[in-house]
Amino acid sequence: MSSLLIKNGRVVDPCQQLDKITNVLINDGKICSITDDEPHADQVIDATNKIVSPGFIDIHMHEDPFVDNKPTFSMAKSALLMGVTTDIGGNCGDNNYDPIKYYEYLDKNGSYVNLGLFVGHTSLRQRFNINKYKPTTNDVIDKMTKIAKDYLDYGLLGVSFGIKYVPGSTTDELVRLASLCHESNKLVSCHVRQDEDEVFAACEELKEIARLAKVRVQFSHIGSMGGYNQMNQLLKQIDEYRSLSIDMCCDCYPYDAFCTSIGSTTYDDGFLDRYHSDYSHVYLASGIYRGQYCDEKLFNEVRNNHPNTATVGFFMKQQDIDLAFAKDYVCVGSDGTRDNGHGHPRASGSFPKFISDYIKTNKITLSEGINKMSCLAAKQIGLKNKGNLIPGSDGDITIFDLNEIQDCATYQDDLIPPKGINYVLIDGKIAMNEGNIINNNLGKAIRI
Repeated sequence: MSSLLIKNGRVVDPCQQLDKITNVLINDGKICSITDDEPHADQVIDATNKIVSPGFIDIHMHEDPFVDNKPTFSMAKSALLMGVTTDIGGNCGDNNYDPIKYYEYLDKNGSYVNLGLFVGHTSLRQRFNINKYKPTTNDVIDKMTKIAKDYLDYGLLGVSFGIKYVPGSTTDELVRLASLCHESNKLVSCHVRQDEDEVFAACEELKEIARLAKVRVQFSHIGSMGGYNQMNQLLKQIDEYRSLSIDMCCDCYPYDAFCTSIGSTTYDDGFLDRYHSDYSHVYLASGIYRGQYCDEKLFNEVRNNHPNTATVGFFMKQQDIDLAFAKDYVCVGSDGTRDNGHGHPRASGSFPKFISDYIKTNKITLSEGINKMSCLAAKQIGLKNKGNLIPGSDGDITIFDLNEIQDCATYQDDLIPPKGINYVLIDGKIAMNEGNIINNNLGKAIRI
């Protein structure tokens, strides 16, 4: 039996309404006790003047793609460095690789952090070469539901939609896929159909999916969907649905700029009118033109010839992001993704930036903030043994210095790791210490 004691830290676990200076004992990878005593342990971490939190859970990210039959592990490495112990991928309808093969690789080789996956609806559509602007047939929907059911039976966490990226999808098609999650009470994650002033109708559609399929839904990255002066009204709409027993929660990243590929439907004709802006607000975050802001000529050149190029769109309003995080049903999700190793700084800095911008400034209490980074996400996914420090739960723990923590990644250099994360433990073992990765294969595939 191996044991580890974290002593003298400020232990915060919103699931237990716990916030006190005490000690945490871990035995064989599980939380054994929270105690004011100082029991013997094989290894001791002195967390004096540090926060001891459940390991952060990133409920919305995009898993690393496979290259030469193995993951690139860029995203997972960045997750670990910013205190995340569990990533949830397969979001926005996308699977970067066959989920079962991905899980089999993790079972054999491990990863920087734990990883759970949704079944991606868009990826299912692509198997049948369905035009993203067109509806599909009942026969293909039947085939997609069969594949999706097999994945869910294997242990995937739910179904994800990226409706904005496949606008030909009908509500009926979406309901049929979502309904697979009803019996097992698994989650449906959704990038809704439209943003800006059309987001209200898109939210209504998500409500109908939840109601007709009888499922719980996660409104993905609400800031990038309603963060253009729509947030106050949008949150009132969600409040109303929740009062009517529609189980709708949300995630958000703490930045006022989104990221998507330049070839996506986000940039279809009319996008400048929708965002009341111009090409200069589109920044090229990857590829041969990385680091440049667009004009019309450059935008068209890249969209036509390099459609996978990651862009950052500077259109969102900071006050809308603040409004979103004030709600107790909005948790932190990085929406991290990269193209050829680069993208938005949210993949490297979301959780430290949230702490720095919202907890350190007293916009949100420490307990509320940790809830948004751990407990709330675990509850939504259905991970009973993660996101808390209850005895018997997994020893996934993040230790950080509230005074020192700071995101460092920028739009110009999106890979800079944060400061102030002292330790990250996965299954009771040290994965990272003061920015140094000690063990890069403690993460496991997450099934439910």
